[in-house]
Amino acid sequence: MCGFAMILSTERPPKPGVATRMAELMAHRGPDHAGEFDEHGLAFAFRRLAIFDLADASNQPMVSHDGRYVMVFNGAIYNFVELRRELISLRHTFRTNGDTEVLLAAYQQWGAACLPRLNGMFAFVVYDRTKRRIFAARDRFGVKPLYVYQDAYGLVLASEIKAIRESGYTKLEPCWHTIASFLLEDRLETENETFYAGVRRVPAGTYFESDASSAPTFQRYWSLQEAIAIDEPANPLEQFVAVFDDAVRLRMRSDVPLGVLLSGGLDSTSIISSMASHVNGGGAPTPRLDALCYMDPVYDEAPLIKATIEQTGASLCRLDLDRGSLWSAFERHLWYQDEPVQSWTSVVLFQLMQRARERGLKVLLSGQGADEVLAGYPNYFVEYWSDLIRAGRPAAAHAEIREFAQGHKQSIVSLHALVAKRCADRLKRFVPGHRQLAARRRRARADSEDWVSDDVKRRWEPERESHPRSLTEALRQSVEQSHLPLYLRVEDRNSMAHAVEVRMPFLDYRLVTLAFRLRPHWKLRGARTKFILRDAMQGRISETLRSRVQKFGFPTSADSILRAEVVERCRDLLANRAIRESNVWNVSKVERALDGRAHSDERVGNRLFKFAQFSLWWGMSSFS
Repeated sequence: MCGFAMILSTERPPKPGVATRMAELMAHRGPDHAGEFDEHGLAFAFRRLAIFDLADASNQPMVSHDGRYVMVFNGAIYNFVELRRELISLRHTFRTNGDTEVLLAAYQQWGAACLPRLNGMFAFVVYDRTKRRIFAARDRFGVKPLYVYQDAYGLVLASEIKAIRESGYTKLEPCWHTIASFLLEDRLETENETFYAGVRRVPAGTYFESDASSAPTFQRYWSLQEAIAIDEPANPLEQFVAVFDDAVRLRMRSDVPLGVLLSGGLDSTSIISSMASHVNGGGAPTPRLDALCYMDPVYDEAPLIKATIEQTGASLCRLDLDRGSLWSAFERHLWYQDEPVQSWTSVVLFQLMQRARERGLKVLLSGQGADEVLAGYPNYFVEYWSDLIRAGRPAAAHAEIREFAQGHKQSIVSLHALVAKRCADRLKRFVPGHRQLAARRRRARADSEDWVSDDVKRRWEPERESHPRSLTEALRQSVEQSHLPLYLRVEDRNSMAHAVEVRMPFLDYRLVTLAFRLRPHWKLRGARTKFILRDAMQGRISETLRSRVQKFGFPTSADSILRAEVVERCRDLLANRAIRESNVWNVSKVERALDGRAHSDERVGNRLFKFAQFSLWWGMSSFS
């Protein structure tokens, strides 16, 4: 896990030291080594976090044996051992024992066709010194970041936006479309635009080739839609267990200590159970197994976590937060994130990653992605029931709704009403004028956000809404648009702020493909989500946890605890001239809310958090 910056100029060589300064801003991503490469109009700078093969020979930028290719690579190729064997059979030789040289050799051997062979999280750039062109790619789900900026002077690539800001090629301006979508509709990471005009994310699952003057044209090498266009496999449960355990095994490959992010939930408990079985079976490089945990006092999951620790033999490393430490981390956390986040949960995770580093851990496994892949959120049930009705199975839908209502203590009538509304919404799409009416309603909702200035509202261009037509479509949207891309960005910046690598078994592309090929009843059944995972964990984890229907997510009561501090901080921010003159806020409305007692309301508290973090971000970005 690392960070890199690259400049490819059109006319003149990059200014001396610029790429190095860009990389220095990302030293947190790679404190173990700094490297650079300059030639003609290209400059690479790299920061390394050593995970595989700690020797200096694996440092980057890495030059191929024949000297033609130079590569920088951020991420981890989990199946590099198997790829190495295959490449040796094709007469490649290796001087290191890590995944970087394997990736470079794979590109030499197969070009862009190497990408479908990779099981990992990655963003990398290869420079062809003969053609003076670059090849850049990003992993299937966008776990590892890669940003691109281009103007008349050339092309800039970096692992974080702050590095592009530091390049000096341009004074970045705010992207008002992204800002307005966030302030008016809470949208984050739903498109490849960022909060900075001209700075884009390289789309997940794509690659491009370019020189300094040609604009990148992204080519998709993997598509979830194409990957799932196959019938359901035989013996789904057996296949799921095998692929899940292998995904965990591959992600335990490491030359440094590793642990797991543990909660009282199904996903992380399943991971640590699988990890423990590999450790006990001799499949891990070290018997040490640490579990990093945050237990919010309002949501007591301690008994479930205690049972898991006793069962797996892991060492518990607990994060205890106080109001002062969380608030003091707020602004620092936002600097690492580069862009706004959704809630205080991100700040708590930031502190948890710091605790992991203090524990001496460089690698953590996380349950991220399970909810989006296996239908872990309660709102997916409505899509499932609607699918049953559309398939002509109303009795089956009613039976499922009845069991859900009993398990969650909800009204059957209310749930049927939700399904009826969803079915009606799907039909409305075919009614003439519906799209225009929906757009007017969205505009009216945006206009009701009276804290946001009219100037921002005038700049707002609503994104075209995409309504899922089935449970599978809803899950695909969750993986590709909302909210997984945001969660991946937050987890990457929080972990790399403390030089910690996070690996996600549930985003092994084999597991994702398998899950999307399964019929809905393998995901949702009765009152329970992620049914196949629960079946797979029978006899392996606590039965109380396995059968629990209530979902906490990542629980934190920080919003209510820190409400008073947020209010005072908002008052300080409003006193800042740059914030008052930014033309972002309706200052009088915000002042009125701060002076009244309405900020004790949860909705107003969320708006205060948004105001505070956005205003801090605006000040960090030095917009004038």
